[in-house]
Amino acid sequence: MAADTLPTGASGRGKPVTDPQSQLRVRAAWLYYIEGLTQSDVADRLGVNRIMITRMLSDARKRGEVVIRIKSKLGPLVESQIQLEEKFGLAKAIVAPFGEDDGDPTRVIAAAAGEYVSGLMRNNVTIGVGWGRTLHTMLPYVEGRTLEGAKVVSLLGGIAQARRFNPAEFAWQFAELFDAEGFLIPAPAIVDSAQTKHALLEHCGLDHIMGMAETCDVVLLSCGGISTITTSYRTGHVSEAERNSLIEAGAVGDVLYNFLDSDGQPVPHPVNDRCIAVSVDRLSRLSNKVLISGGIEKTEIIRATLKSIKPNTLVTDEATARRLLAEDE
Repeated sequence: MAADTLPTGASGRGKPVTDPQSQLRVRAAWLYYIEGLTQSDVADRLGVNRIMITRMLSDARKRGEVVIRIKSKLGPLVESQIQLEEKFGLAKAIVAPFGEDDGDPTRVIAAAAGEYVSGLMRNNVTIGVGWGRTLHTMLPYVEGRTLEGAKVVSLLGGIAQARRFNPAEFAWQFAELFDAEGFLIPAPAIVDSAQTKHALLEHCGLDHIMGMAETCDVVLLSCGGISTITTSYRTGHVSEAERNSLIEAGAVGDVLYNFLDSDGQPVPHPVNDRCIAVSVDRLSRLSNKVLISGGIEKTEIIRATLKSIKPNTLVTDEATARRLLAEDE
């Protein structure tokens, strides 16, 4: 593809592609010209009709995007997306341009996720949301509009302190974008004992609220690494001693405070027994899950989440995609 198919700054630090037709055209051209699929096969893979594929390929030629080889820097991104989809059984992978292996890809992932999530929103949709820095950074990139009958369900408890990355705050702000009805879990993300958790779930109606996750049309998740405890929202809820003991127990990170091992299974640890959040087992049964995450510290937990929760869609960056594919090799 010619270089003019790239967004401004796509060399590594810029925003992801914002023209969905350009992305679709690049994917169609890659599958047809590079992988040798028929137009019918390309249409089946991309979920559109064959006539549209024919038109896109013709348009790509007229624009000078298709020559003997793929020229665009989007080419490797498309290749990574296809490889991620095939290797991890994803319905869709979105890879944002970002070339720094040890850099922070939060903003480019958030921008790509914001565009994708905007397209998911519709009247009468019920959407479950997790939390974290990546999801919080996504908010400015989400196209807000008034929707009828939309519901936003928080998938975990909150934080008593007024902090920037509070699950309740994120869920509320996301709901506000669409004038949606919000459902929050009125309890801390981590309580003092397993007995307290049981009492809250069984006798205070919290399990009913978390059960709403099973009615969600789509859930938005992120995950966190555990090699450091610099992320501000975790300070005060998981102590340094607990973090070290979680690592000793085999944890590579968490999803909604469910701390998982490299196989994606919850580790046997008291913190897992005290978290007020939708469980990994429940998450794995949901039909449409979007994992939005990336970064060198999160590579292991992303792989673990792909194994256990099996998200349908992954939104990440190209450096993380390379690590995921290289490790899989």
